[in-house]
Amino acid sequence: MSAETSQSDAELIQAVRGGDATAYGRLYERHVAAARVLARRLVPDDEAEDVVAEAFTRVLDVMGRGDGPEAAFRTHLLTVVRRTADHRTRLSTGPETADDEPVRAPAAVAYQSLPERWRAVLWHVEVEGARPAEVAPLLGLSANGAAALAYRAREGLRQAYLQTRLTASPPLECRPVLGKLGAYVKGGLTRRESKPVDEHVRGCDACRTVLAELTDVRRALRTVVAPLLLGPAAGGYVAAMSSPVRLRVRRTLAWVRALPGRQHVVVATGALTVMAVAAAFALVSADRPETAPVSQPLPIEPSHAEPPSSRPRPAPPSRVPAPPSRVPARESAGPPAGTPAKARLTATISAMGALVRDRPGIVAMRLRNTGKKATAPVYAAIDLPPGVTPVPPGTRPSGVTSSARTSPATHGRAAPVGAVDGWSCRLAGQGVRCARRPLGAGEATAVFLRVQVAASAPGGEGPILRVEAGPLRARAESAAGVRASGAPARFAADGKVAVRATGNSFVDCPDGHDDCAMARRRHGDQRDNDLWPMRPQDQDDEPDTPVSSAARLALPKGARAVWAGLYWSAGAPEAGEPQEVAPVRLRAPGRKRYVEIRPTHVDWAELPSGPAYQAFAEVTSLVNAVNRSGTWWAAAGPADLPGHAGWSLVVVVSAPDVPYSRAVVLDGATVVGGEHDLVRMPLGGLGRGAADARAQVVVWEGDADLKGDKVSLGTGPLTPSGGDRDRDNVFDGSSGGAGGMTFGVDVDTITGRLGSRPWVSIASERDAVMFGVAAVSVRAEP
Repeated sequence: MSAETSQSDAELIQAVRGGDATAYGRLYERHVAAARVLARRLVPDDEAEDVVAEAFTRVLDVMGRGDGPEAAFRTHLLTVVRRTADHRTRLSTGPETADDEPVRAPAAVAYQSLPERWRAVLWHVEVEGARPAEVAPLLGLSANGAAALAYRAREGLRQAYLQTRLTASPPLECRPVLGKLGAYVKGGLTRRESKPVDEHVRGCDACRTVLAELTDVRRALRTVVAPLLLGPAAGGYVAAMSSPVRLRVRRTLAWVRALPGRQHVVVATGALTVMAVAAAFALVSADRPETAPVSQPLPIEPSHAEPPSSRPRPAPPSRVPAPPSRVPARESAGPPAGTPAKARLTATISAMGALVRDRPGIVAMRLRNTGKKATAPVYAAIDLPPGVTPVPPGTRPSGVTSSARTSPATHGRAAPVGAVDGWSCRLAGQGVRCARRPLGAGEATAVFLRVQVAASAPGGEGPILRVEAGPLRARAESAAGVRASGAPARFAADGKVAVRATGNSFVDCPDGHDDCAMARRRHGDQRDNDLWPMRPQDQDDEPDTPVSSAARLALPKGARAVWAGLYWSAGAPEAGEPQEVAPVRLRAPGRKRYVEIRPTHVDWAELPSGPAYQAFAEVTSLVNAVNRSGTWWAAAGPADLPGHAGWSLVVVVSAPDVPYSRAVVLDGATVVGGEHDLVRMPLGGLGRGAADARAQVVVWEGDADLKGDKVSLGTGPLTPSGGDRDRDNVFDGSSGGAGGMTFGVDVDTITGRLGSRPWVSIASERDAVMFGVAAVSVRAEP
């Protein structure tokens, strides 16, 4: 066995910190099976691979900064897996480390005090039940050496445990006994010395507990230490790792060791590629204020949202008596002010963006406890209007059209019926019934429900929410129902979130013309793509990407992407049936290779110049694999690109310094101009107006020299931060991340106050443009 193939985890960790990507690939192959075991006990099976991929990416990021584990890679990784699963629904923004868990029990204190190498061998041998021979490769030891290390680690744990007990000021009569228990367990006491220990332990519960934990180290580690690292999934993980799963882990290690040296590079590259292009986060997210305490979900299965049978069962939400008439208010509360209520509930429900006929959408339910005491367990009933149905997991919304084959799992993750922020939800007729743990004082929670709107759905009625928590009752209904037009929400989130976007054009004016050179610098009077025989541009000068362009994406400090979408658009060569839309390729900052992105949703519209499309694909995992500001590249194939052609990357991020906000991403292909020179798209679900807002607006086929383009959030025309900075000519072929002229492509950043009736209003007096995306974040109270 070569030195290369027998490297321990500690040696591989040091190699990773030195920039060796293949070393991280070996760590991936050694530990991915265990990470999957835990992930499948924390999230639905169709999300487990995403959690594992992101956890490895986070660990790599931590190690790249010189932090993270020195030898105990497995426990660090498992802790990050657990936190990643939790992050998917809570938008957690804290730093990712595995060694800052709250230590409570003496056994945990003792375990944390041991050298990391001892902790590693105890975890593998005692918690996971592995044999020393199986653990030896991870430690860089022989089987006998691993067994000897495990023996020393157990003895060290016992001594540390006794020391922890002795420093906790036990009763005077217990001190002499505690001092002898270590030798007692090993059989090192004479019969005369053992007798008083036996007598004392029989009558002392505390010392009997100490003796039990010293005698059965494995039980102490599994019942005390494992739950602190893995949370409520610890029992299932330990049981699985003691079963055939461990056999698969052992076979994986044997397979990696048996590979010839050069093949290790292939294995490592494959592992990193899996992490880079893994499927993205669920499209629905929820969060609570950063100061809210973290507690565990109620022990209710997703298919049963009723209270546990051991408690008195209040009437389920479906039997909560409704008021005698419909209440137009969007919010209601518990007992009025001045009453001695221990908890107070406020509730809202609304459609994010708009519920548009024959399209999917999102309904947001939000609750807040404004009282000074925690509520009882919370039960909620969401009743949807006629023609609006919740989308169950694994179902593809019927309103989505696609021009290419897509992964069924992508669509399955788009439906959040299940555990979200501690909620357990199930479908119930024309709605959803949900339950969760008590809501703490000042705590808020949100659930974003994926729905499908039928083509024949009547307008007028909105969703209704009824909530009960012990004696508290709350009711709310949406002020808006189904609409014939508008932009439905693609994604929504509450938390310390913000929106960012960038993009560029795939076409350019021809070389060799002085007017073209001026137009590229945004000078002259020929800045419209319609004035030129546009040609594909190739900024990366690589032979296999004949059409390419770049744009910089700037993210807030410490940001992590919670959702990212890639959009691309072009005109069709000729009228007729919608054609199949070709994929594009995307290259992240600092990466050498492009990743092919196939569309999962395509919208078509008819511009004066002919048909045009907007394609979409979610790329959250790809953005999170980089997770920093930098230049992104997009490339298209060698196709005829009439009119406009370009791309945009739209991101919703969570960052520590961002104020608590609500965010929504709306998209669709809507022509503005001609007979429809003003289009208004409601911004439902963002709360009341008069709040600071930021909008990233993506529009296709704008012309810089045709003025009269305006954008408003309900308070009058707003000035974009890039391009000509003209509020009367917003769509002027500009993108803040590209610089110069981006012919036919606009990615505009607009800030202002949200109006009392929030809308994204787009007007075009002389031009004809195709609205693509509006990503809006608004400051809100936590």
